[in-house]
Amino acid sequence: MDPSYNTLANTVGADASNPILEVWRWLPAVSTAQFAQSPAQPLDSSQWASWSRNAATTQILQRLIGNSAYLVRSASNYTWTVKGKPLAPGYVWTTTGLNFLGFPTLASNPPTFDTFLAQAPSLQANAEIYYYPGGEMGTNNPLRLYYTRSLKVNRGQAYWIRSGTLYNRYFAPFELVMSGTGLDFGTNLNTAIVRLRNLTANSLTVSLQLLASETPPTGQAAIAGTPPMLVRGAINMTNLTYPCTNLPVGSASSWTLAASGQTGSEVEVVLGLNRSAMTNAPGTLRAGVLRFTDSLGQGQVDTSVSAYAGSTAGLWVGAAAVTQVGAYLNTYARGAANPIYVTNGTTVVTNDLVFTNNGAYVVTSLNTNLGPVPAAYPLRLIIHNPSGSGCALLLQRVFCGTGLYSNSVVATAESALRPAELASARRISAVHLPWSAANTPWSFSGNLGGGSALTATVTDSYKNRGSNPFLHGYHPDHDNLDSTFTQELAQGSESYTIQRQITLQVTPPSSDFASLTAGNQSLTGTYLETIRLLGLARAGGTNDTRSFQVAGAFSLQRISEVTTLTTP
Repeated sequence: MDPSYNTLANTVGADASNPILEVWRWLPAVSTAQFAQSPAQPLDSSQWASWSRNAATTQILQRLIGNSAYLVRSASNYTWTVKGKPLAPGYVWTTTGLNFLGFPTLASNPPTFDTFLAQAPSLQANAEIYYYPGGEMGTNNPLRLYYTRSLKVNRGQAYWIRSGTLYNRYFAPFELVMSGTGLDFGTNLNTAIVRLRNLTANSLTVSLQLLASETPPTGQAAIAGTPPMLVRGAINMTNLTYPCTNLPVGSASSWTLAASGQTGSEVEVVLGLNRSAMTNAPGTLRAGVLRFTDSLGQGQVDTSVSAYAGSTAGLWVGAAAVTQVGAYLNTYARGAANPIYVTNGTTVVTNDLVFTNNGAYVVTSLNTNLGPVPAAYPLRLIIHNPSGSGCALLLQRVFCGTGLYSNSVVATAESALRPAELASARRISAVHLPWSAANTPWSFSGNLGGGSALTATVTDSYKNRGSNPFLHGYHPDHDNLDSTFTQELAQGSESYTIQRQITLQVTPPSSDFASLTAGNQSLTGTYLETIRLLGLARAGGTNDTRSFQVAGAFSLQRISEVTTLTTP
């Protein structure tokens, strides 16, 4: 484990009841020729760093760090409880001298050296082992462990071991291979890969458990619970997705590995963080312990797993695909079966269409049902989601790059970017939205997140010559001007105001591995839009209105975590 969050001066030196006098750390990275013949009492040299309670000068050893062996001298028998972050083993083995290290055995009922080393016959035959039985160090202390090796391989105890010219990588019946010594998903990472490797001559089952963390020490971040972990399964060739299983606290997932050197002796384990279940406030820490054990009951490798609840704040870019369009089909009223006439000997009955007093057809029903389109129509979506509970903003265009103060910015205007670095900046535009010089965003009804439904209304004025498709600046019938080309006509005379009510219904993730782990990096859902054309004014202050519906699906990816939209 890694207890480096605190100093020895605080944890030991400041405690008058603590009888520890000295702590010595072996430094394998400095020299590979430790103890050329036998273990010796530690001395001030490049091979050791030390801390002393009574030292008057600056201590070389300030903190305990993980994956290191220590000699601890105490004035009396004492149980020293050290708390830290669990780390997977990371041993360095030298063939030019003695190694000072421990083994990741079980804390309760550990195996003896005879049993433990039986899985590594070469090491068992060549190992020269010394252990510390207590008392003052001297000629016969540490003691060498000879042929009857009934001594327990205690977890957390260091031993001196030499194997001659035999290079060793056996520290337990299985080896955990991973990047680093712990899994830290942070705020954005979603998956991690570890490998389990069988080091024995027989098949071996390795099990994984998720355990709750202990209460953090004073001054360390509070832990809100264990991370919601997933174990990825084999790919489903039908839909090309990966199924997954939850890893609840205390339950186990297991893998059976073939004998060392055979096919199947090593397995890749893909672990995921269920971001959809991380419903804590952004920045909340969740942490636990991943414990790997083997079916021989000899090895126990613990490593930490942690994650922070992420935020959906930032710039999201994606597209909607319109796949359905609403019809606008009228059914008209007809009169009685009159008149009746005869043609070519056949009697024909015609139902006349019914007119109103002003000569308009009488409509009995209107079919606006959605129907499929031959090809999906793409609509780019640019959304900036603020931090906190603010409302998301829909943008016609956005500028991303280095700001005037060398910071990363997301802005509504190019003027917010540093002129010297415009070559590396990017402008993203949505051409289906009305352009304006101010580039004022449209506000959604809420914050963008999993399971949310947001609505924004985009209005394109009937006299907006920059974007309204009903206006044509060079055609007298569509310029919305009178015959003298000086007065603007009323709405609906030649041009209509367009109101687009855009609704994004974010779909909760499906049960496959990729969807559950995507979390705050990608969102999908249903796209709905109501398009209203506002025409001439009616009596009572209303407008002549016609509405059309479209629908489809959308997907969004977060491309920037900048939480502030700069509007110069």
